[in-house]
Amino acid sequence: MMGSFIQHLSELVCYRELVKNLVARDLKARYKNSFLGFAWCLVNPLMMMAVFTVVFGILMRNNIPNFPLFVLIGLLPWNLTVGSVMGSVSSIVGNGHLIKKVYFPRELLPISTVLSNAVNFLLASVVLAAMLLLFRVNLSPLVLYFPLILLVHLIFLLGLAFFFSSLNVFFRDTEVIMDVVILAWFFMTPIFYNIEDLTSDYSRLLYIVNPMASIISTHRVVLLYDAPPAWDFLGRTIATSLALFLVGYWFFLRQARTFGEEV
Repeated sequence: MMGSFIQHLSELVCYRELVKNLVARDLKARYKNSFLGFAWCLVNPLMMMAVFTVVFGILMRNNIPNFPLFVLIGLLPWNLTVGSVMGSVSSIVGNGHLIKKVYFPRELLPISTVLSNAVNFLLASVVLAAMLLLFRVNLSPLVLYFPLILLVHLIFLLGLAFFFSSLNVFFRDTEVIMDVVILAWFFMTPIFYNIEDLTSDYSRLLYIVNPMASIISTHRVVLLYDAPPAWDFLGRTIATSLALFLVGYWFFLRQARTFGEEV
């Protein structure tokens, strides 16, 4: 099994130019005929941050310091997750014409979806950097954890992308069901609230069953609270993401041979 994984991964390297083209295509299609174009990467998180600040920071007061920044650090990874998951669900079905005509590793389609959303995330991080300066948050060398956290996040998202993109080929209701799942997942993720404010039993459970809670909390620990992540906490998140990636990729490869007949 491991030999097959390595073989497939090495094949992906040979198609790296195709990955670049697919990512560029996704980005161009997303902002086609848009007045602001790529500037929406910067404007969108600011608008969402403003809405959450008014609702949960002013109308429903809380005791979280630097609440706008607290929300923004949660929103950016969440937007990356939603864009990657919902985009990948239709990545195989929506490219049926390519699958039927040209051979290429089918996993390139969900991979390109995740990577195009990662590009958006990095562009939006410019807003985060500006907000950190505005709130006079001191950035220490701990900010070097940021690429590691992003890498773990992308591995986690690739596992989900592989699984749901292949599942949608055979069960077209997957996209509709995922709309509801994403909404429930949003409220289970500490974007506009502090997970430590919950009872200890619930907070511990959310960290275990929801890797996004761990990923967002790790971002805040490093960027907002200037502290290193606990290695047992980070190690559990890494292990969960790798396990999900391997299971998702295995499931995708098992189903990929019949995609041409189903799409």
